[in-house]
Amino acid sequence: MVLQVSVSSTCLIILCRTSSAGAAGPRLNNDQLYKFSYTTEVLVDRAKGSKDGSVGYRISSDVDVNLVWRDPSSKDDQLIQLVISNVKIKSVAQRSAKKNIFLGATTQSLLGENKLAALERPFMVHLKNGKVSSFYCYKAEPASIKNLKRGVASLLQVQSRSGKVIENDVSGRCTVEYKAAQGQVTRTKALETCKTAETGFTTYIQVLGVSGDSSSVTVFTLEDGFIKSATAKETHILAVNARRTTAAKIVSRQNLTLVAIETGPFEAAGKNVASVVKSLDEKLYAVGVTAEKVKSQCKEISIFSLSFPLLCSSHSLSKAIAPRRFLALIQSIRKASKDEILQVLKSSTKTALPQVVDAVTSSQTPASLDAMLQFLNFADPKGLVLQERFLYACGFSSHPNERMLQALVDISKGKIVSNDIKESVVIIMGALVHKLCQKGGCELPTVVEVKKMILEGPDSTQVESDVQMYLLALKNSLLPEAIPLFSKYAESEVGAYCTISLTALQRYDVALITDEVKQTVNRVYHQNRRVYEKNVRAAAADVVFSSNPSYMEVKNMLLSIGNLPRELNKYMLSKVNDILHFEMPASKILRQAMKDMISHNYDRFSKVGSSSAFSGFMARTADATTTYSLDILYSGSGVLRRSNMNIYAASNGAMLHGLQVAIEAQGMESLIAAKPDEGEEDLESFAGMSALLFDVQLRPVTFFKGYSDLMSKMFSMSGEPMNVVKGLILLTDHSQVIQLQSGLKANAEFQGGLAIDISGGMEVSLWYRESKTSVNNKGAMVVTGNVTVDMDFVRTGMEVSFETEASLDFITTVQFSEYPFLVCMQMDKTTFPFSESLTKYESLPSGKRYVSRRGHKQLLPGSEFPLHQENSNMCKRVFDSDW
Repeated sequence: MVLQVSVSSTCLIILCRTSSAGAAGPRLNNDQLYKFSYTTEVLVDRAKGSKDGSVGYRISSDVDVNLVWRDPSSKDDQLIQLVISNVKIKSVAQRSAKKNIFLGATTQSLLGENKLAALERPFMVHLKNGKVSSFYCYKAEPASIKNLKRGVASLLQVQSRSGKVIENDVSGRCTVEYKAAQGQVTRTKALETCKTAETGFTTYIQVLGVSGDSSSVTVFTLEDGFIKSATAKETHILAVNARRTTAAKIVSRQNLTLVAIETGPFEAAGKNVASVVKSLDEKLYAVGVTAEKVKSQCKEISIFSLSFPLLCSSHSLSKAIAPRRFLALIQSIRKASKDEILQVLKSSTKTALPQVVDAVTSSQTPASLDAMLQFLNFADPKGLVLQERFLYACGFSSHPNERMLQALVDISKGKIVSNDIKESVVIIMGALVHKLCQKGGCELPTVVEVKKMILEGPDSTQVESDVQMYLLALKNSLLPEAIPLFSKYAESEVGAYCTISLTALQRYDVALITDEVKQTVNRVYHQNRRVYEKNVRAAAADVVFSSNPSYMEVKNMLLSIGNLPRELNKYMLSKVNDILHFEMPASKILRQAMKDMISHNYDRFSKVGSSSAFSGFMARTADATTTYSLDILYSGSGVLRRSNMNIYAASNGAMLHGLQVAIEAQGMESLIAAKPDEGEEDLESFAGMSALLFDVQLRPVTFFKGYSDLMSKMFSMSGEPMNVVKGLILLTDHSQVIQLQSGLKANAEFQGGLAIDISGGMEVSLWYRESKTSVNNKGAMVVTGNVTVDMDFVRTGMEVSFETEASLDFITTVQFSEYPFLVCMQMDKTTFPFSESLTKYESLPSGKRYVSRRGHKQLLPGSEFPLHQENSNMCKRVFDSDW
């Protein structure tokens, strides 16, 4: 989209004659009228798009400038009058008559008689030492017109000396650098420094965020000390980090050219600027030079027109239509009142209501939060699904504030009928503490209160479930103050405490893992003080390897191989080989330690077993890399002890833990009359699943607990998987106001929605002598970006988007009809669709529109992700045995 305003800015500075070498800025001569031609255009397109393919418009006009008054004691203290005339508006691109919405339209029909009259009404600028001190116009003029005039006033600012200064202009308060050369001055505005009243927000997750690149350069050509022309170009490019082709570009150009100098009016008499302005026109008022808000000319969409067709039943969560409608509803909710939102919540069908709760909570406005708090009743046992959906949506919030955290604090102090919900409230509070601290809000009163509560929580109770709840909240918070607490509980006698603490330590920056903490973790692995469960020792090994281990730490771990329980031996061998083949940070020190034949020899590295650790690439593009890891630990009897699947995404140096699904089982040896491993003799029968999604640890779920519960579920393998997390998540959330120096304003909105359904189960059949664990991940994602330059007389912009649907299944089958047991792991990705689209548009209030659409669709083939060769051989045997 291109915008050209004859009045434009940059060049107006040119008006002045720099006859004095000591001039701080441009000086106008008395009794002269400076006549300029001015154009400004704005274009919106793809990041690499051409001008012909862009949408936008050009405003052209004449601008007359003359000196009104000068302070007798200072030649650089001037009052200047500007008059815009002969205004024309047309399309920036060459199009056929059918596609040109400006064809046949007059300036008056586009702007309206009142707006055109306001634009052509004279206004004044007080220029002091080359900077705009005051801007005078009629208060009743429309904001869009005043902003165009402000653009001109802002660009009157220029200085003849090189150097950096801070200037106030239509863009806000910005740092500007001037470079003066023979016959030319170049002004570069550091747009990232501009401070304005209108601010936006962005997601705290960099991998899922939006990055921008902006520049603003104005070049003034001088002749005989006077500005002959001024050319300005301002560019803004916004792109989704994970897929930079999903991007938009805004280009604003301005050109001011001196056409002629004629005889003009004489200076007015007066003691100061205010008295002179009042004497000339009492209706002129001093207003700020920074742009003011312009109301959009497009009609607001009713929330009711979107809510009901929107969110279909939860069975549609694997389809792209769900996140697409989810994003549309969020946009509508953000403009709705509390009462309107409540009406939608109360009117939604039972199947759509959970998805509506996701959308309302994700909107993150004061009205939406108030509506949710009034709608939900945490003392009602029938509303558990909606309560948990609300809590999870809070945990995944893109830019939470203190008020959201305070709402959860209030909920935790009230009546909560479900222990699961009580745990989720506290766990999610930890996630919000982390996000608020990331934004610099660690000292906010509510954050301080919650930090105190969760830091003191584990030692304040003897109830095992409550201790785990506080440890999980601390795991989400990533507070440095929690590291000593995790170090303490890593050596606990309760295996669950140890596992949570060790996996939490692995999430911290390596720089925070002190030698003292490392000593603790090594004590756990080597069992220096007590015997630990295998999965605890495996978790300790993971922490050591990921925390910049020393040569002796690595060597001691290698020396332990061969003296560990059978399956832990095999797990450690697989972990070492995985670190080496995947070139992880510890690989270099591992290779050094393995040069010692005492620690690296056939006896140690030939241990057999079914446990394994493997990492690989899911996808690699120029913008992002996605990796996966699968760690499986079995008991000595061949029954699953721990299964851990992780997916990570990396982009531009930032890392995101996208998914972790861990299944743990214990005390199942009695099923097959096997002997438990050391330290696990008295464990209660248990199986459960824990999920971490987009850096947020969720409340674990239990498949069964206790022998009687186990016996009731073990005979059938046809049971439905248990849901771990299901819902709609706002992943990408970026809103930005871009104030162009011409006085026009662009708005950028990027949102990414994910519909996700993660379930898992563990089934044991004595009849078939087989156990199977499964993790099923289904999801659909839609990312959209919308950039508009929306004035009250014309709207232009573009929308870019991509969407996909995918399913990822991880299945582990164990046949224990023979010994050693047959174990087969499968990780399959189904064939999935992927599509991209680009829409450009221009529209007038009259309803006349131009729309251009492009897009493409493709099917990406499914695949089975590779694991180690031993697994492939075992799977062949398992499937052959089925026949």
